[in-house]
Amino acid sequence: MNKIEIIGNPVKFQNLEIAENDFPNQMDWPSAIYACTQLGEGWRLPTKKELDQMFKNKEIIGGFTRLDYWSSSEGVNTELAWFKNFYKGENATFKRFTCRVRAVRNLG
Repeated sequence: MNKIEIIGNPVKFQNLEIAENDFPNQMDWPSAIYACTQLGEGWRLPTKKELDQMFKNKEIIGGFTRLDYWSSSEGVNTELAWFKNFYKGENATFKRFTCRVRAVRNLG
């Protein structure tokens, strides 16, 4: 899947554009940060707060799996980052573990 297919027809939600599709493979946190920036023009991982809103509105946004999605927010130490499980809720995990990735960028 190339960057045009990942971005697709972005969903406008609150102050964000949300890529239509996830990246095809789960990835560790550093790879997720890098992959989002490679989409260009301000694309990035959502913050923990933005990911919480995406979870609460997942039916409106669409296309999510029931798996874990990375946020850009680090956990209580440098080895952890926050993710959101799109079935059960949230937790922090080691950055070396893999999660799904959905890119966002600010509108305007």
